[in-house]
Amino acid sequence: MNLFSVTAEVALVVFICLIGADLKCASSFCRIPEDWTHGDRVDPREELELTFALKQQNVNLLEETLRLVSDPDSAFYGKYLSLEKVSSLVRPSELTQKAVRHWLQSHGIRNCLTVSTQDFLHCTMTAEVAETLLPGSRFHRYFRDGQSLVRSSAPYSVHDGVHQHLDFVGGLHRFPPKGQIFSREQKRSKAGVHLGVTPAVLRARYNLTAADVGTAQNNSQAVAQFLEQYYHPADLAEFMSLYARSFQHRSQVDRVVGTQGGGKAGLEASLDIEYIMSTGANISTWVFTNPGRHESQEPFLQWMVLLSNMSDLPWVHTISYGDDEDSLSAAYMTRINTEFMKAGVRGISLLFASGDSGAGCRHVGKDQNCFRPSFPASSPYVTTVGGTSFKNPFSVSYEVTDYISGGGFSNVFKMPDYQVSAVQGYLKSVAAKLPPQSYFNVSGRAYPDMAALSDNYWVVTNRVPVPWVSGTSASTPVVGGMLSLINDRRLLKGLPALGFLNPRLYKLKGQALFDVTEGCHMGCLDEQVQGQGFCAAPLWDPVTGWGTPNYPALLAVLLAQ
Repeated sequence: MNLFSVTAEVALVVFICLIGADLKCASSFCRIPEDWTHGDRVDPREELELTFALKQQNVNLLEETLRLVSDPDSAFYGKYLSLEKVSSLVRPSELTQKAVRHWLQSHGIRNCLTVSTQDFLHCTMTAEVAETLLPGSRFHRYFRDGQSLVRSSAPYSVHDGVHQHLDFVGGLHRFPPKGQIFSREQKRSKAGVHLGVTPAVLRARYNLTAADVGTAQNNSQAVAQFLEQYYHPADLAEFMSLYARSFQHRSQVDRVVGTQGGGKAGLEASLDIEYIMSTGANISTWVFTNPGRHESQEPFLQWMVLLSNMSDLPWVHTISYGDDEDSLSAAYMTRINTEFMKAGVRGISLLFASGDSGAGCRHVGKDQNCFRPSFPASSPYVTTVGGTSFKNPFSVSYEVTDYISGGGFSNVFKMPDYQVSAVQGYLKSVAAKLPPQSYFNVSGRAYPDMAALSDNYWVVTNRVPVPWVSGTSASTPVVGGMLSLINDRRLLKGLPALGFLNPRLYKLKGQALFDVTEGCHMGCLDEQVQGQGFCAAPLWDPVTGWGTPNYPALLAVLLAQ
């Protein structure tokens, strides 16, 4: 549909959908989510921990470096930078560092920690000092499901002389989203038995043999856990004893970065660690656990800061976490993208779940909706993983779309060059079946990039095998484990790790993946789209990306150089 031919009302909806994420804090970014209960004003003497993101230098050069080291046709492919070189590239200017430190010290704030790249300052201060430092802020305590946070619901400002030197201040507005992983009862066969997904089923579907396990000493993989989610070592050992007997594996995590909480194991955390370690079998595995040491901390941001401060990191990280794009400021997301680029130029692969809300839905006006993309799934600098189901749930059959699989088009970030041809091919091939263009940004970063089974997993949590666990939180560590196995073979061959996969993935044009061509995911439940988002199609699509891995074929093409 030609944008210039739409009615004024629809054109307004397009405008709202595309710029909604650029609104200032006075709107949606300061809104308290409905599932959080408003508490009392914080005592002025109570200590808070805030994170200051200093403006970086040479971000354009960083992006170009990422393109060169990630493009298999580049002479610089795989020539990754050390943390020290990344630091020297992006380190804030002396003027920026002095301006911010002087501003903080003028308010008596001296208890600050920095990172190797010197682009974050993590500072402790009282609530009274914070509210003076950031005029307009008012800190209250909020509660949800036994969890408490300290946040400011009011917009804040920053001194004019400092504003140009900061990207954002973390610890004021962002509320962690509610976990989306869930279990769903399935129809059963007459025999009363459902197949269920286990490591053996995944290995059968994706053609991994018992010999496909890690052996390299310099290889490792990681999962990151947020939202008060923890795994239990006893659950992992029990899972491996039940489901991983047919191949060599490890039953213990090698390193935990952060503090494991007590209490019950989280289903999300159990799923992540059990399936990255059973797919990426016998590979050293880390767990980053980020509950936030203080109520005013943002766990996701703390994880990003950790990556900027550790010279020795696993090659593959899988993360099952996301927010609606429109709930975040463009400044925040842009800075997080820079952090993703910093990881990519070091050869680190970041995989994010695409989400479990299909295309999503957002009400933007009278009787008008648009799809609701998720971030970091919509970041151009990560590999995003969608979800599939078996066509026949009672056998290891071919895959179709899982209707919950997150996917769509960013309203904030433009479509990266590496995917333009693939996405335009999809838009042309299914033009007659696309949702109205008022529902999505046809020129935005499109996701996911690939997929795996996301339906009906078996998980051991709190020593009990639990069936019917579903979500892209399952498919993401599965893909991550397979990429770790490929890294293993590359490292043994003297080749660099895969790093940021997307430029190479899109050049494969679907080679070595099982194309998923059936099914649609969910969208807005309204008269225009009637609950449907996008649909799968040959080659790339915004539901399952390029499809699911055919491991031996993918290994062969990714060992080529």
